Amino acid sequence: MKVNIEVDCSPEEMRRFMGLPDVSDVNRTYVDGVVNAMKGTSNVDQLQNIAKNIAPMGEMGLRFFQQIMDAAAAGASGKKSSD
Repeated sequence: MKVNIEVDCSPEEMRRFMGLPDVSDVNRTYVDGVVNAMKGTSNVDQLQNIAKNIAPMGEMGLRFFQQIMDAAAAGASGKKSSD
């Protein structure tokens, strides 16, 4: 037997229903911090250093994200990724 349940609600309503915390203030603070940190950067090296410092898991997280993006790009182009 297969049962499908469709719920029509906003993300905010679902978050409350699931009992998840409201992190919108934390997210807003994080985004504002990133925007302020990036103001005044004049080259790619500065942006990369800022990204390494503020990204979750630091440089390891950025490398992991880059691998995901490379694999996705390779998949979209029909090539096999090197990793």
